[in-house]
Amino acid sequence: MPDNNMRFLVVDDFSTMRRIVRNLLKELGFSNVEEAEDGQIALHKLQNSTYDFVVTDWNMPNMTGLELLQNVRANAQLKHLPVLMVTAEAKKENIIAAASAGASGYIVKPFTAATLDEKLKKIFATMPN
Repeated sequence: MPDNNMRFLVVDDFSTMRRIVRNLLKELGFSNVEEAEDGQIALHKLQNSTYDFVVTDWNMPNMTGLELLQNVRANAQLKHLPVLMVTAEAKKENIIAAASAGASGYIVKPFTAATLDEKLKKIFATMPN
């Protein structure tokens, strides 16, 4: 069972989307949520603080969610972090690219708390305790 004090980092260049994801996480019992406006800011936060889970948008300026994911997976201190990709694109090649880059899960916007809950549970089930 996941710890409700887990630290989430929600990464999206659109503040409304960050707020939506934060509210959905809160609905699911996770209130320890921080935000970043793009992959560069997120990577800086990840390198300078401790997080348990990353929820990132795909399309962002400066550094995309995919580039952020690749940086996380290439970093020895961060590579264990679960990363859930969020995107408006349901293209098969994007899903394959995310999976091959090491995404823990993939969710297409718009989504509900139930969808997010289901994805998180699948990811938590594969995480070492």
